[in-house]
Amino acid sequence: MSVAIPVSGGGFKPYEVVVGHGLLATAGARIAQVAKGRAVVITDETVSALHGRGLVQALEENDLRVDLIAVPAGEASKSFEQLERVIDRMLALGLDRRDLVVALGGGVVGDLAGLAAALFMRGIDFVQVPTTLLAQVDSSVGGKTAIDTPRGKNLVGIFHQPRLVLADINVLATLPPRQLRSGWAEVVKHGLLADADFFEWLEGEGARGSSGDPDALQKAVVRSIEIKSAIVGEDEKEAGRRALLNLGHTFGHALEAELDFDEEKLTHGEAVAIGCAMAFRFSARMGFCSSADADRAKSVVYAAGLPTRLTQVGDFSASALIGRMAGDKKAEGGRLTLVLARAIGDAFVQRDVDAATLAAFLVDEGARA
Repeated sequence: MSVAIPVSGGGFKPYEVVVGHGLLATAGARIAQVAKGRAVVITDETVSALHGRGLVQALEENDLRVDLIAVPAGEASKSFEQLERVIDRMLALGLDRRDLVVALGGGVVGDLAGLAAALFMRGIDFVQVPTTLLAQVDSSVGGKTAIDTPRGKNLVGIFHQPRLVLADINVLATLPPRQLRSGWAEVVKHGLLADADFFEWLEGEGARGSSGDPDALQKAVVRSIEIKSAIVGEDEKEAGRRALLNLGHTFGHALEAELDFDEEKLTHGEAVAIGCAMAFRFSARMGFCSSADADRAKSVVYAAGLPTRLTQVGDFSASALIGRMAGDKKAEGGRLTLVLARAIGDAFVQRDVDAATLAAFLVDEGARA
């Protein structure tokens, strides 16, 4: 059985996120309902080999003319080079403003394809078909599209909401265990920032989802999307409450950037996992939350087989990490901004974090002074 979760807000056209088993089999009919012209499927080489032909065929069976563009798999494809290549290919295919982009893949593909759709002829429609857990619970919902630069992650982008999101739980069975765990970090994040009861479920019965249990996965995906869609509907462009969705990300993005976005060393979800654990430890250190809540946050991350400390993934300089955090999108005028917590399920934005206090914390966490 599938579940349709509405996403709506004052600044964009409402759409649905459909979650269920076997949705790829019905994707052609569902996408045809929102298509006005041709379709181009943008995917990566790995996902193309697994699911590309099937989706193209499903679209063609619903009388859509379809082309496919595949980019190399991995974070490196979120670049100006690949963005230019994709848009040039769309122009060469003769696409126009009535046509539709279908993003088939993980967060990299969704971000790249969404940005290409937003820029092409000043914006055309697109549909998200996320094939990783991380993309299903996070990046496919909410309209954030972006590419990376050598100076940081997701620094060049635009808000461009999809017309439809199809999250097929069955495709998660093709994920390597490390990628499934990586996505689980974003599931845990949603409980930590907004829903103590959901987090408690993740501590117990729900923990099976991190190992691939399909029923637990569907429940986790649905609840994560419900949490995110409610926040996005209130604050599409991150002027206020939406910033809470970045719990763990300021620490995590700094680690990723210091490792040159090398996913062999650190996946995005692993970075978020460490970041969430660090955010709760820093919150406890500052007296915002209890040490017991910080321990619970760490324990759920650890139980899923995810890292909880920066020393597990590399050797970092505290000053270099703070430099990365000062350049984060949430920083204002170079002043440090972090998403911290008062308790499990109660996150808040803390502006003007004292750099010296943060540096001392990072050194205690194992970073070099």
